[in-house]
Amino acid sequence: MVNYNGNLVGNDSSFLNHENRGLRYGDALFETLRVKQSGILFWEDHYFRLMASMRMLRMEIPMDFTLEYLNEQIKQTLQANSLSNSAARVRLTVFRNNGGRYLPQTNEVSFIIETEALDSEEYTLNQRPYEIELYKDYFLAPGLLSGLKTANKAINVLGSIYAKENGYQNCLLLNVNKEVVEALHGNLFLVQGQKIKTPPLSSGCLNGVMRKQLIELLKADDTYQLEEGTISPFDLQKADELFITNVIAGVQPVSKYRKAQYKSIMATELIHRLNKNLEKLSSD
Repeated sequence: MVNYNGNLVGNDSSFLNHENRGLRYGDALFETLRVKQSGILFWEDHYFRLMASMRMLRMEIPMDFTLEYLNEQIKQTLQANSLSNSAARVRLTVFRNNGGRYLPQTNEVSFIIETEALDSEEYTLNQRPYEIELYKDYFLAPGLLSGLKTANKAINVLGSIYAKENGYQNCLLLNVNKEVVEALHGNLFLVQGQKIKTPPLSSGCLNGVMRKQLIELLKADDTYQLEEGTISPFDLQKADELFITNVIAGVQPVSKYRKAQYKSIMATELIHRLNKNLEKLSSD
């Protein structure tokens, strides 16, 4: 079952048409959420990022589009798909309603909620070989629009095809200044000694929810020096460790980039801390 504007409809239902602005122009935003026992992890961060993104795209936010309303709609969709007591992945898509060409006839919006089961309620560390490469066919433009989760993800699609064709598990994207920005589906962190570095939002990277959680975790620990700073391709080969973050996988360690091979010490520690914090939140 899929939730379309608060109505539960079958997966095979035709409730969108050729005039959909998400289809025509990528005029849509989405949030990918991880759910544990019907509780949405980091829900407030997702919600406020979505609201800020809608304002930036001049979408009209409905009066009933509250934190509580969308939370309830997500729970109803999970229940309809027998996922209320399971780990699940949820995609919440918001798009501007039909009408107009580049200039929309309205700024009113609709939404879709989709769900699918996940294997584990806790974050687990994937220790399988995970090789990456730079994707250099196209570049991101640094700026706030690049940091939004819009439906216009052509570079991520093409980069994913390139990775599959060449036997890589992921690729890193560069901006027009040839700075490393992020991975195809996650933010990038680099570890060198006691220093941990991640690209700044000004580079064009996604304002990731998991990125925010880990920055807060690391800032609370005096053991490490955290820096939001530019990363060059040359920096990658000097690193002790690289890892990629998103709310579904949590922390994904990179094992190899070209001739460089990496440890996963920090990634292992962060997965442990993350799960511990989530257990504490669940018991509070």
